[in-house]
Amino acid sequence: MTTLLALDTATEACSVALLHNGQVLSHYDVIPRMHAQRLLPMIKQLLADAGVPLSALDAIAFGRGPGAFTGVRIAIGVVQGLAFALERPVLPVSNLAVLAQRSLREHGAQQVAAAIDARMDEVYWGCYRAEQGEMRPAGVEAVLPPERASLPADASGDWFAAGTGWGTFAARIPVAVSGQDAAMLPHAEDLLSLARFAWARGEALEADLAQPVYLRDQVATPKAPV
Repeated sequence: MTTLLALDTATEACSVALLHNGQVLSHYDVIPRMHAQRLLPMIKQLLADAGVPLSALDAIAFGRGPGAFTGVRIAIGVVQGLAFALERPVLPVSNLAVLAQRSLREHGAQQVAAAIDARMDEVYWGCYRAEQGEMRPAGVEAVLPPERASLPADASGDWFAAGTGWGTFAARIPVAVSGQDAAMLPHAEDLLSLARFAWARGEALEADLAQPVYLRDQVATPKAPV
């Protein structure tokens, strides 16, 4: 049976999850600025709790962003280190999609407008619909001012709001929703759920292809001289 490890450090939350013999175990903690120190010990503890050696992994999934730049880089660095050492493929997963998947698991939401506070008076934005238990994109992900956020052109029915972008900018997002969890952060358990679908479709990549998705093109670009 498939054995997958999932990890995420793209937001204030740090979490890991393991699928082994059809069972899922996870560790989740909200520890801002502690991800670099805690991620590897969390992985080690999770594998020890499950009695699973690293060599048993078939692939490693990770939150590829959008999210905090440093956090996303921490995840990719750890994933690539493990994947190269084990000669295993990786499964990048959108953090906005992970929020949507958590909304499905915890709230039964079938349509989700996910928003992560992107700082700089913007939000990371993405809309998703449930298809056979998997949250699938309904449009493209973007980083934009909250006033420019919108549902898909063909949107109908109830939409659930998830993520810290709603906590910060709900009054400025011109989207009607039927419910919300504005404090929700990505959880590796839901990342793992999405990774299982991707694995079944054969979407795993070589470790050197693990790349962050920031959505902002100008990340870490020096300002042009005046």
